[in-house]
Amino acid sequence: MFLLELNHIEFSYNNSFSMKDISLKIKSTEFISILGPNGSGKSTLLKILSGLLTQSDGIRLFKGKSYSSYNHKELAQLIGYVPQITSSIFPFSIYEVVMMGRTAYLNYFGIEKLNDRKIVNDTLERLNISHLRNKGINEVSGGEAQRAYIARALVQQPKLLLLDEPNAHLDIKHQISIFNILAELNKELGLTIIAVSHDINLVSNYTERIILMKEGKIFLDDKKSKVLLKKNLKSVFNVETEIIKNDENINVFIKTK
Repeated sequence: MFLLELNHIEFSYNNSFSMKDISLKIKSTEFISILGPNGSGKSTLLKILSGLLTQSDGIRLFKGKSYSSYNHKELAQLIGYVPQITSSIFPFSIYEVVMMGRTAYLNYFGIEKLNDRKIVNDTLERLNISHLRNKGINEVSGGEAQRAYIARALVQQPKLLLLDEPNAHLDIKHQISIFNILAELNKELGLTIIAVSHDINLVSNYTERIILMKEGKIFLDDKKSKVLLKKNLKSVFNVETEIIKNDENINVFIKTK
C-alpha cells in the first residue's frame, strides 16, 4: 500500500490558475523533489498534499483512507508542513515556535506535558539549535530560523514532511546544511519527504525521484536520470543546458548565451 495517493486531482483559484489531472503515488520513506518555474503549481500541489487546500475533483488517500475521514488534529499528527520562510510579527522564542508543533497533541486547555517538552528538547538538539531556545525567531539567521520551522514540523511526529523551498534566501552553506538534515531525517527516521525547490543541482545531490511541473500539470515524474535531460529542461524552463553525469550525480549548467 502506498503512503499517499492522489487520483486525477483538479484545483483552481477563481479560474485564474488551475491544476489538471494530478495523479501521484508516494511510497513510504521516499525523498522526492518538486521542480518547475514560478507559477507552475509547485506550492499549490504541496498545499493540496498537506490538506490546506481542497481539490474540486478527485480522491486523496492517506494510508488507504480519504483525507476527509481525518479531523485536523489527526491530519496534523500525520503530515508536517514547512511553508516558505516568513518573519513573525510576534516575538516568539525558538522554543515557543517549536512547541507550537505539539498543538495537535495538547488537551483542550493547551497544557503541555513532560513528554511534550522532552520531544521539543530532543528535536532542538537533533537540529543543533538547542542553544538558541530562548532567542527570538526574528533574532536568528535565516538558516537557524529554517531549522526552527523544520523542528516545529518534526515535533508533530509526522509520517510525511512537506517543505516549500526550504533553501530559499539562504547562503550556500545553509542550503547544504538544510538538505543534509533532511537526508538524515529520511534515512535515520524513515521519514517520507517531499520538498519544493528551484535549485536543480542541489536536489539532484539528495533525491532520486523528481517531479517536474509545468503550467499546473505534472510534466514528468521519474528518476532524476530520466528527468534531468536537456529536452525536458528546455520544455519546462525554456533554457539551454549542459548536463554532466557521473556515477553518483548529475550536474546541470545553464547556458546564458
